[in-house]
Amino acid sequence: MTALKVHHLNCGTMRPLATPGGLVCHVLLVETPTGLALVDTGLGLRYGSEPGKLFGPSRFVVRPVFDEAEAAVRQVQARGFDPHDVRDIVLTHFDADHVGGIADFPWARIHLTGDEATAALTPRTFAEKSRYLPAQRDHRPELVRHEPAAGDQWRGFASATELTEIGDGIVMLALPGHSRGHAAIAVDAGHGRWILHAGDSFYHSGQIGGHGKAPLGLLAMERTVAFDWPRVRENHERLRELLASNDPGLQIVNAHDPTLLAAARESSGQRG
Repeated sequence: MTALKVHHLNCGTMRPLATPGGLVCHVLLVETPTGLALVDTGLGLRYGSEPGKLFGPSRFVVRPVFDEAEAAVRQVQARGFDPHDVRDIVLTHFDADHVGGIADFPWARIHLTGDEATAALTPRTFAEKSRYLPAQRDHRPELVRHEPAAGDQWRGFASATELTEIGDGIVMLALPGHSRGHAAIAVDAGHGRWILHAGDSFYHSGQIGGHGKAPLGLLAMERTVAFDWPRVRENHERLRELLASNDPGLQIVNAHDPTLLAAARESSGQRG
């Protein structure tokens, strides 16, 4: 199996109240043998001109700070790549701060769980209708649905499937709770090392036994937006057990903790 080179990007800064240090949008740029793949996309270029259409009222809570240089497409270019080489985008879920950049790569296939695709296209509840806005997909992206529940186990997770359409070494794990079809994405970085991007399965490293304590405002926001709060708590516990195993070949990151992004960049030798 060919090792995949992974770049850790911040594709959106957010400044919710009572959250010291703010939040990031941690995106993975993965070099595969056949092209580039992204895990999530952050805010994207359109947020600069259409924040209400893309984010809705929740932008007043998370308070994104738009910076064009942080957009995934600009960071791909800054690293000397052609954006058209981004052929696949793998989503943890369809929230605005994760899919805002998909329109900057309109040719890319969008991989997500079948449950999340259904939720985004046919939202059932008021909360889902508020989080899945039509403008996020008005460029009619090609959605590729995956069913991790029909797959195999991966390090104790019962529902996992390898995304062979992209190549070896990218695995989607079903972790519903934060949203109806939320997923985590594992990437084989080579030499026995895996990176597990847990998306919004947790907000702060302290929730799963890492350093520090999550701000109360952040915890309140997590519970408010959760599709299934008991499942979120179960995911915390499963990830806590995984972290406690101290597996040197596994690095757990998430979407919004800036300390985890900094640690990932340091361990990969990335300066920015």
